[in-house]
Amino acid sequence: MQAELIDIRNHMAQYPPFDEMPDKLLDQVVGGIEVVYFRAGTQILEFGESNNWLFYVRSGAVEIYRRSGELYNRISEGEIFGQFGLLMNKRVRFPARALEDTLIYKIPGEIFQLLWESDDNFADFVEIEDRSRLRSALSRREKSNELMTSKVTRLISRKPVSAPHTVRLQEAARIMTEQGVSALLLMDEEGEKPLLRGIITDRDLRTRALSEALPSETPISEIMSEDLITIGSSVFIFEAMLTMLHNNVHHLPVMEGDEVRGVIALSDIVKYESQSSLYLVSNIYHQKDVRGLKAISQNVRDSFVRMVNEDANSHMIGSAMAGIGRSFTQRLLELGEEKLGPPPIPYCFMALGSMARDEQLVVTDQDNAMILDDSFVPEEHDEYFLALAKFVSDGLAECGYSYCTGDIMATNRKWRQPLKVWKEYFTDWIENPKAEALLNSNIFFDLDGIYGQTDFAEQLKTLVANKAANSPRFLAMLARNALNRTPPIGFFRTFVLEEDGKQQKTFNLKRRGTAPLSDLIRVHALACGSRAQNSFERLKAIGNTKLLLDDDLGNLRDALEFISIVRIRHQALAIEAGKEPDNNVRPEDLSPFERSHLKDAFQVVSNAQKFLRFRYNAQVVRNV
Repeated sequence: MQAELIDIRNHMAQYPPFDEMPDKLLDQVVGGIEVVYFRAGTQILEFGESNNWLFYVRSGAVEIYRRSGELYNRISEGEIFGQFGLLMNKRVRFPARALEDTLIYKIPGEIFQLLWESDDNFADFVEIEDRSRLRSALSRREKSNELMTSKVTRLISRKPVSAPHTVRLQEAARIMTEQGVSALLLMDEEGEKPLLRGIITDRDLRTRALSEALPSETPISEIMSEDLITIGSSVFIFEAMLTMLHNNVHHLPVMEGDEVRGVIALSDIVKYESQSSLYLVSNIYHQKDVRGLKAISQNVRDSFVRMVNEDANSHMIGSAMAGIGRSFTQRLLELGEEKLGPPPIPYCFMALGSMARDEQLVVTDQDNAMILDDSFVPEEHDEYFLALAKFVSDGLAECGYSYCTGDIMATNRKWRQPLKVWKEYFTDWIENPKAEALLNSNIFFDLDGIYGQTDFAEQLKTLVANKAANSPRFLAMLARNALNRTPPIGFFRTFVLEEDGKQQKTFNLKRRGTAPLSDLIRVHALACGSRAQNSFERLKAIGNTKLLLDDDLGNLRDALEFISIVRIRHQALAIEAGKEPDNNVRPEDLSPFERSHLKDAFQVVSNAQKFLRFRYNAQVVRNV
């Protein structure tokens, strides 16, 4: 092959759909190419004219228009146009004009037809566009992950083993031994059909019965676990894994309506889950001091990298990392209470931000607060809670969760208050919104009670859900804040890079990608009265209200997933290379596939911000 053709081939092989094309087909493409040059402002395609070429941009930029003359898209190096006319009647459907001096490879229509008929990947690519193409890429990725596509029923190997909830301790132990199970379901059989009342596990027998030397005739109902966490039979394995992580349980009854299909255990999921995040959580609760927690915290990054390499999606990784972070926090609170004694009054420890949203990664700080019972008397009680908050905060710092630079921690007296004061905080933020105050308190609208009297946090969620939807001024100001951070995409669909400091020539995938997305999704979710915290769950809630069109919701979901995955993989690669992970990427370090689809995703963010400004009449103040 001539040197010129080798150069063309090497360039095209970097960009989809040619990057996955068989060598033989790509050679045919390169052999039939014509090279043309268009000066800036030159019309390349006129609407309705005959065209038998597919166009590939080697360098420069091209504007694509609708027949009405409205700008439809801007494309640049490595992108194609002209495919829609070739798929229809070989008439131009979208006029094209060179935005700047542009070098183009023209691919004959006959070769286009050959590719379309013989290469499924090429056919999929040219039949869909922009955000649809992004969705297709994510769909192919998810299909390769068995955790994402397998239902929990696949893990059920036998019928559930049960006994009446009136059974005695010795009889329950005998049934479990004979049946060879680690969990026994306890049923209420007094009605027309048995109903699940509780569960007893081998661990319960050890910790609640044997260690307490309970008599063999003790009713099992005295030590069984009630108010069970269950899952439906249609749930995916990865969702079951997240449920175990979030609730720190090792057994999950699988329900079909009111009937129990079976029980899945930690060991069942581990067969499918090689990332060991569940084992890590289990080990956290076995540690006796901060030194032990610090030692095993080194495994967090290993767990993160393994999940990435297993192609887990961003929701799964974010939830797993948040579950690990919660577990460290909960164990530190237990150790703190052991050291300081029982709390003088009830309290709730709240996680905020990414941990509350189940979107935490390995580059994170600690954001938390305390809700105290309304019987709180500062002079009598605050010395204890300050000491507990400091013990937890210092312990989290030892385990790799750095102190919050904005001092959003329970060690700050302002964020360690009685429930009635917290209700006053949220009421004031919503009913008397001030831009600066909301900018600083934005993180509190992602909250989750993770220890203690968690009902306190649920009361705050209810208050926010009831008040926010009926406060257009609050929503407008929150929307304005959500517009402060813009995606790093320029007028010509090029990446906008940092110009100063050590992060020069990079863009920040959190500050300019996932954060603007979670901000705008939060506004819509609060507007429709949702109590959801996770961004993907919020999108589901928004969809139920029809505030956004289904296509727009799908675009937001896909954009959030893709930007998150690129950010996640960037951090995992840094860890594997022995570097400190961060959120700043250089475009040249991304694959052509990532660069192309990031542009699609950032365009989704940009369009969503435009709608946000319109929907809530928000004035824009740039602060990127």
